[in-house]
Amino acid sequence: MKFLIAAALLAASTLALAHNCPNEMKAIDAKLGTHPTLAAADMTKVKELRAEGEKLHKAGKHDESLKTLGEAKKLLGI
Repeated sequence: MKFLIAAALLAASTLALAHNCPNEMKAIDAKLGTHPTLAAADMTKVKELRAEGEKLHKAGKHDESLKTLGEAKKLLGI
């Protein structure tokens, strides 16, 4: 019984992470839509991190995706 509960909690937490990645990408996209003032190198880095985060999300690597998307958000100041 304890195993089933643990398995259910693990599955729920994985799904929660999976559903948060798109929200992070939307936040980045929204900020990019405001045409923030960034150095060209930083803007390139943000776009690379955003793309990498989406790639990781699609590969099921949600922890890595969130970390990568977090780096992009930090550069954007969000």
